Amino acid sequence: MKEENDPTRSTYTALTTAYDFYNENLFESKLPKCLITLQRKNVNTAGYYSPKRFKKTTGNITTDEIAINPAHINKENIEDVLSTLVHEMTHLWQEHFGKQTSRRSYHNGEWGTKMETIGLMPSDTGKPGGKRTGQKMGDYVIENGLFQQKTEILLKNGFTLPWGEIVDTNPNPNGLSGKKVKYYCPLCLVNLWGKPGLRFACLDCIVEFQAML
Repeated sequence: MKEENDPTRSTYTALTTAYDFYNENLFESKLPKCLITLQRKNVNTAGYYSPKRFKKTTGNITTDEIAINPAHINKENIEDVLSTLVHEMTHLWQEHFGKQTSRRSYHNGEWGTKMETIGLMPSDTGKPGGKRTGQKMGDYVIENGLFQQKTEILLKNGFTLPWGEIVDTNPNPNGLSGKKVKYYCPLCLVNLWGKPGLRFACLDCIVEFQAML
């Protein structure tokens, strides 16, 4: 069976390819291998990092986890998913090469500085002007920064995430309520359904919901 016809193999090959590419081009190939998973553990999170999450069944070797929320993957936002991957890779970098902190999930100054160095600007709103550190943190791509430059190369070479989640624009199986659109917050991924053309805002993230078309 060709890889493109094998959803599991092609999906995880793509994620591993992206990890290795950014490890080489943003982290000087210093990051150790980890286990990349697709998780819906928290629907409000695009991804997360967990140190020493898995242990080899035949020994005492452990490995970290980087999880990506599959609900966040669609053909229009491949760069966003890749920035989430790099966001979590920066946590992995800090765990192995930075200063140890008592709150691993906290986005502190050391993490933020590393993010800026590789071309992603920390922001609790995901937009310019947001707080640079905090418990819940988004980011945005720095124009002409290292991440953007390298990602353009990756995408020009044909990289894609081959499988994205199907968006049901008519959740009523009987079709009695008419066509509806799924709206989502681009930062925390909270979602809701409504008529086409409506506008909503996430009060937690202070951003406007986007329609998944």
